[in-house]
Amino acid sequence: MADPAAPPVPPAPADADSLAPGVWPAGAGRDAEGAITIGGIPAPALAARFGTPLYVLDEDEVRERAHRIRTVFEDAFELAGGEAVVYYAGKAFLSTEIVRWMLAEGLRVDVCTGGELEVALAAGADAGRLGFHGNNKSLVEIERAVEVGVGTIVLDSPIELERVAEAAERAGVVQPVRLRVVSGVHAHTHEFLATAHEDQKFGVPLALAPELVERIRERPSLDFLGLHCHIGSQIFDDGGFAESARRLIEVHAALLEGGAVPELNLGGGFGIAYTAADDPTPIETIAAGMAAAVGRECHDRGIPVPRIAIEPGRWIVGPPGVTLYTVGTVKPVTTEHGVRTYVSVDGGMSDNARPALYQADYSVRLGNRSSRAAPALVRVVGKHCESGDIVVDADHLPADVVPGDLAVVAATGAYCRSLASNYNHVGRPAVVAISSGEARVIVRGETVADLLALDAGIPAPTKPEEA
Repeated sequence: MADPAAPPVPPAPADADSLAPGVWPAGAGRDAEGAITIGGIPAPALAARFGTPLYVLDEDEVRERAHRIRTVFEDAFELAGGEAVVYYAGKAFLSTEIVRWMLAEGLRVDVCTGGELEVALAAGADAGRLGFHGNNKSLVEIERAVEVGVGTIVLDSPIELERVAEAAERAGVVQPVRLRVVSGVHAHTHEFLATAHEDQKFGVPLALAPELVERIRERPSLDFLGLHCHIGSQIFDDGGFAESARRLIEVHAALLEGGAVPELNLGGGFGIAYTAADDPTPIETIAAGMAAAVGRECHDRGIPVPRIAIEPGRWIVGPPGVTLYTVGTVKPVTTEHGVRTYVSVDGGMSDNARPALYQADYSVRLGNRSSRAAPALVRVVGKHCESGDIVVDADHLPADVVPGDLAVVAATGAYCRSLASNYNHVGRPAVVAISSGEARVIVRGETVADLLALDAGIPAPTKPEEA
């Protein structure tokens, strides 16, 4: 009898070499030898050149998705009588190259720490095209954001209101701000991701917005742009966004009685497919639904449609990314529920923490060859000293998988590198971007020497002149 508490096991595919559309990069395929190709380059060639584990991004698809979501939302809100601006949510994955790609495709960039801010500035970003949010910005981070002229700081609490106002006063500038509110609309996602719950660390209750906006308007050093709300992550339809917009616009309309409110930020959280079972609504449908809801609510209240801001991250960079691993051991395990083959790879929770954090599902395929062997139920696990070190909980690989094969995991462009750690003193993998059939490193991988360099118990190398 199957364990009712066990996660559902996906049905065995007819072909264990198949690459499900929507899960794998749009340009992924298999070459004449059966190897998976990303951006036209075979996985074995990438592994031989750069090593494994290895994050791989199809740059052309990342750019295409950034351009697509921007134009889709611009067009949808133009029909609704307004306009839209798109911020790339840097927390999904950030590097100087990513920032440059986003800016080149007409997006702005959202950061949430001083480190992310400095990456964006190092990439040459105009600070005025950056947004800065977060629930506990340090005084140093606030001072720096004001100093460089960040386009918008999102206020997350009454304390931050005072801190940003005082920093702007000291700098002699007027700082544009948004106020993050909690709409009470709960996205149907993992509990830790549903960030519109009342009992959570982000934002202030929507009912407090009028009082706090009045305080913002009383500070000459602050310029109130509008409300900001984020209802969660991995959202597959527009229903939650529409209901959140309805609640926000009700307050937005009331705020107009006290002054201008040019913007409304509806956040991000648009879902992607991690497995063939996932069926996210097309982004065109979501944009049209959101625009219609905003337009209807504004029309009913006789107010103009504000400039709408959104903050996608995962939707842009997730699907174009994969991770390559080398298989180390293969171990069939017989349980009361059947046989599952444990496939151990040379990475794990240090390069993909999402399965451990959120029980996230992923898809895996052999990357170096095709196979006629029957599909076998596998669990892809890492090398770390944790039983929860799982990369792919349940999928199927050909039954003849052996040590030395390449395992390729799909849809890892978002949050995997961002959440990566050095657990068990394992270096974080390199990130390689592919464009027009050419591969290059955009984030270097860490070596043991890099890790040892941080250990203060190791004497620094003696300089020749000190000998």
